[in-house]
Amino acid sequence: MKKSRNSSIKRKIRNWTAADSAELYCVNGWSNGYFNISKEGEFMVKLQDSDGTAKSVSLYNIMKGLAERGTDAPVLLRFRDLLHARIDELNKSFIKAIKEAGYKGKYRGVYPIKVNQQRQVVEEIVSHGARYHYGLEAGSKPELIAAMAQMKDPKAYLMCNGYKDDEFIDLALMGMRMGINICLILEMPNELPAILRRAEALGVEPQLGVRVRLASKGSGHWNESAGDKSVFGLNAAQVIDVVDALKAADKLHCLKVLHYHQGSQIPNISVVRGALTEACRIYIDLVKEGAPMEALDMGGGLAVDYDGSQTNFHSSCNYTIEEYARDIVEIVGEMCERAGVEHPNLVTESGRAVVAYHAVLAFNILDVTTAPGMEKSMPSLPEDASDVLRALDETRRMITRKNIQECYNDAIYYRDQLRAEFYHGKASLRERGMGEAIYWHIMGLIAHRISEMSEIPEDLKEVSDNMVDFYYGNFSVFQSLPDSWAIDQLFPVAPIQRLDERPSQKSVLVDITCDCDGKVDNFIDREDVARSLPLHEVGSQETYYVAVFMVGAYQETLGDLHNLLGDTNVVSVHLENGRPVYTQEEEGDSVADVLSYVKYDAKDLVAQFRNLAERAVEEGLITPRQRRDALEAYRNGLNGYTYYEL
Repeated sequence: MKKSRNSSIKRKIRNWTAADSAELYCVNGWSNGYFNISKEGEFMVKLQDSDGTAKSVSLYNIMKGLAERGTDAPVLLRFRDLLHARIDELNKSFIKAIKEAGYKGKYRGVYPIKVNQQRQVVEEIVSHGARYHYGLEAGSKPELIAAMAQMKDPKAYLMCNGYKDDEFIDLALMGMRMGINICLILEMPNELPAILRRAEALGVEPQLGVRVRLASKGSGHWNESAGDKSVFGLNAAQVIDVVDALKAADKLHCLKVLHYHQGSQIPNISVVRGALTEACRIYIDLVKEGAPMEALDMGGGLAVDYDGSQTNFHSSCNYTIEEYARDIVEIVGEMCERAGVEHPNLVTESGRAVVAYHAVLAFNILDVTTAPGMEKSMPSLPEDASDVLRALDETRRMITRKNIQECYNDAIYYRDQLRAEFYHGKASLRERGMGEAIYWHIMGLIAHRISEMSEIPEDLKEVSDNMVDFYYGNFSVFQSLPDSWAIDQLFPVAPIQRLDERPSQKSVLVDITCDCDGKVDNFIDREDVARSLPLHEVGSQETYYVAVFMVGAYQETLGDLHNLLGDTNVVSVHLENGRPVYTQEEEGDSVADVLSYVKYDAKDLVAQFRNLAERAVEEGLITPRQRRDALEAYRNGLNGYTYYEL
């Protein structure tokens, strides 16, 4: 069977190349040079070897290597080299822009750990970013505690945002006393008295910033994060109140930073420029009020191009990192020059732009349900077939390009008539089943016809979208791709093998959660959002892998326990002497792990099951040996991976 499938495929795809797949999946648009497809049809990731040379490594070979080592899919693959590359690109872009413009301040980026708090990610960023005095941002007490332990560079900022109780404030003030370059950002008016009170009690001069609520709005999914409806930040009147309160307390010298935040993933550079201009005006006036300002913190918002379109679409961006840095340096420099104000240090809290690329989710396809109506042939009607069935079958036989609309209308009419007859007991279940098989076969024929048409009638546009195969993937949308479900975030998705073959199946990805929302049915496309993903026919003897790229930002942090499916296996991969090296392997959650999160105790569960099994023995339902087997299976289940295990 597998042999005949492959031979038929080869006949159909004789002229298909890996370059065609690269175009189909828009790889050159979104990959930023980190990923490509080899001539052999495998997805490759560009890594740096131990001798400093760049080499491409097959994702398919990585997955095969993990399988040989006993690490099951789904797996989250981390590539530290891509983290390094993004940190380098961001910092070097600002360094270059500063040098070219003759800007007097410095760039001091910080990474907001809320975007991905995983220890290995944060430690890698801090380690590699040390050469740039790259800092961190914390928005909660747990994040502050995690961040403080990483801060070894006195020139790197630790920006503190979010709600702050006395314990949070005390920790930050003690960190300042220890030489950590911490700045407490005022988010709300009532924070200042609390900070001044605790600073006096501890005998520490606080370093303060103020977050301003701009009139300028953002764009994209998070356009409400800025503007008058923003939930954080002080308006102009409240900023002046802070200045006056600091003057009254003889603490205006503590105000060093102006901070604002436009939201995440801002796709349009003009929106970035507009907000920056407003913020810079506020910064200049704070200097004129007598505050010894030293830094302008522009928050996050630096976008990544998920769909590769290079537009202001919410999943894309119409600018590069270099353009972003150049525009910021130019606007701030020119405005400060005109106002006679020293150039501030420039701070960005870019998270998504730093970590998105470095993580790839890879999973295996478990099963496929073929779209209805795509059968090669139809069974013959019985001699006693009803008039409705015969009318449906006649419609199927008479389809041409010229009468396609008429046949579509007739098929719907006869299908509905048959359903009505079934409802009223005039048609049997077998008749209804045959009628719907004919109907879907008609839809399949129509979908094939319209694929050859330059102009598709409005009524028929949804036909093709509905004729899709369901590819059941070994993953959970809610755990690993929550943004895909919650806000329709687009991620690049593609198979990692057989890319020198034409993918013949229009597909939707379905996860194993048994939830109607547990699917991915929006995909990147060269022109618009696609409702299906081209995939290959899957043979029964092969492991067919699909990867979701650019999942390093937020997806791990936001993932939940829907259906009690836990964290996936995680593996970091780098190169040494031309060979992939697997490090920092983290086993995904076991069943016992996820049950403990919802307050089940594994020992108690085993005890309850043991009692149940013993009662079954006493009642003669099972034998003692079967009791032992059942207990063993139960314990193995508790210790097993929450995902499908081969």
